[in-house]
Amino acid sequence: MLRISIHAPIVLIVSLILASCAGHPKGVMTPVAASTLSPTASKVDMLVATSRLPSGNPATLFAGERSPKPFLTDVTISIPADSMRKSGSVEWPKKLPPNPATDFAVTHVAQIDTIKQGRAWFQQHIVGGHALVFVHGFNNTYEDSVFRFAQIVHDSGAKVTPILFTWPSRANLFDYEYDKESTNYSRTAFEQTLKTLAQDPNEKDITVLAHSMGTWLAMESLRQMAIRDGRVDPKINNVILASPDIDVDVFARQFTEMGPDHPKFTIFVSQDDRALAASRLISGDVLRLGAINPAVEPYKSKLEKAGITVVDLTKLKTEDSMHHGKFAESPEIVQLIGQRLVTGQTLTDSDVSLVQGVTAVVAGTANTVGKVAATAINAPAAALENQKRPAKAGQLDGILQSGSQPKELIN
Repeated sequence: MLRISIHAPIVLIVSLILASCAGHPKGVMTPVAASTLSPTASKVDMLVATSRLPSGNPATLFAGERSPKPFLTDVTISIPADSMRKSGSVEWPKKLPPNPATDFAVTHVAQIDTIKQGRAWFQQHIVGGHALVFVHGFNNTYEDSVFRFAQIVHDSGAKVTPILFTWPSRANLFDYEYDKESTNYSRTAFEQTLKTLAQDPNEKDITVLAHSMGTWLAMESLRQMAIRDGRVDPKINNVILASPDIDVDVFARQFTEMGPDHPKFTIFVSQDDRALAASRLISGDVLRLGAINPAVEPYKSKLEKAGITVVDLTKLKTEDSMHHGKFAESPEIVQLIGQRLVTGQTLTDSDVSLVQGVTAVVAGTANTVGKVAATAINAPAAALENQKRPAKAGQLDGILQSGSQPKELIN
């Protein structure tokens, strides 16, 4: 096993701090005046569900503390014309109030307090029956998650009903454990959000897109739903995990416990992800799922049997110094998400061949990914072999050991 120098934690922490120093004005949730709106700007209207505690400040709306009850808010974001920004970027205002011609700006905020109001919102925002639910990662304020999701929806070109779930992150680099416990705190709230969405007769299918630590919340809520109801709701047919900050051994257990009627999974990984390297250091030196090399064993064979599509972004270059948000910052990748994955299609090698340096992998076989995906997705769970835990930590063991007892999964 690769051993990490004792100096590595210091280097990584310093890098994380430096990466966060750019900053931007806080308190951007106050809607701008209608007279300042730009006629060339686009808009994204989203429903935001949160387990955060209200801040009492209209400029921030919600804080990083935990609320005993969830809240729903209708939020509209104005996005500058494409000629004024680079695809994949969030144009934070340099000063307040923002200029909608050059900056992302909030144009509308309305709390939704009743079931009737919620149903009315859905009726007004049904787009082809497709819903995209986004869960952000570690170190995000409420406004961070709103602006990032607006960018993803806009740049992806996704024809969807946009739903954001934002959980109580304190947005502090030294509150990693608090944030992690906040995802656990939010499991039932997110599960109920998905169930409520699935109960709407106008929604045909739901795609869950989760990033970083938010992938833990997504997996735990889906696992909880499967255990509670006997399966994941069939409308939730597609799950995308971007840079998942999940222990690979734990992911194997979560995946197995969803049972055979699970959604299709696509995972975006990058072996140069510096944020996941830091997470590994403070998480028992077990490899994070988002940092695996899917072209090597044991991942190659197990991913193929699980029917999981992996897109390896290691060689993809973006402006993200931490290499942790490539899925959102690459125009080509975010468009693949919006135009292929959210409509239930499986990525093939021909889809990703247009993106330089990116490899689509099912079992690590880029040149046959289309064929492998078509067969692996249909592979019955019962056909998967039972395997013991490898000697080295960080092996993706136990994946799809359908019907296995806990002892067999952890030995």
